[in-house]
Amino acid sequence: MQVFHHVASLREALARARRDGKTVGFVPTMGNLHDAHVELVRVARQHCDLVVVSIFVNRLQFGLNEDWDKYPRTMERDMARLRDVECDCLFHPDESEIYPNGMDQQTRVVCPAMTDVLCGDSRPGHFEGVTTVVAKLFNIVQPDKAVFGIKDFQQLAVVRRMVEDLCLPVEILAAPVHREADGLAMSSRNAYITAEERSRVAVLNQSLNWVRDEILAGRRDFAALETEARKRLEGSGFRADYFSICHSRDLQPAADDDKQITILGAMYTRAARLIDNVSLEL
Repeated sequence: MQVFHHVASLREALARARRDGKTVGFVPTMGNLHDAHVELVRVARQHCDLVVVSIFVNRLQFGLNEDWDKYPRTMERDMARLRDVECDCLFHPDESEIYPNGMDQQTRVVCPAMTDVLCGDSRPGHFEGVTTVVAKLFNIVQPDKAVFGIKDFQQLAVVRRMVEDLCLPVEILAAPVHREADGLAMSSRNAYITAEERSRVAVLNQSLNWVRDEILAGRRDFAALETEARKRLEGSGFRADYFSICHSRDLQPAADDDKQITILGAMYTRAARLIDNVSLEL
């Protein structure tokens, strides 16, 4: 695995690979890699000749009072995992390489659709930080395909919309949610869950699956289902952030006759905010 810290050297290496006819797959991450990240790399490997992974803890997508300073940096372990999964190139820039003029002066990429609801409502400015850094990384790497996890369904939908709106020549691949044995979606923030909470956090995934089954059984009182699901989360001792039944493409509230539906939920533990989702077609 080659490690790059500068845009110019990475571009030079990728240009050589393209001259040799190789396709480039890309997985953007913030590090602290777990099995779900490894699955993203495997998906990229299945579809492309050369795989690039970036590790950059993007301050721009963290809001006030969020955990940028506390976000785990585990570079040595991350590099070992990437070598094990045969990653070709690791791009690990410092902040001045990504934001050479500082973040305050950075040109922003704003996707007005789908970013002021769900996680966007709870984390103002978050998706502007995501779309800005992802657009920059796409311009740096110029991948043929990029892989994102379905666990962050809103992020996946927003990135797809950005790529479509900006006519970027990148195919976005979606990797399935990677779960613990009890159904908890893998996340870097799972490390913040206390031992006492761990036996109860599966309620988020269980509630999503319960709503899915109710819809498949014929229920269409979506607002009532959302309310009941939030009560399930709160009954297990957690504070619900949101629980929403949406159209899968634009994340607007689902209508009775929608065929593609995604159910999204978020809740707070003592020190973590957990998200998850399930989709269905009617």
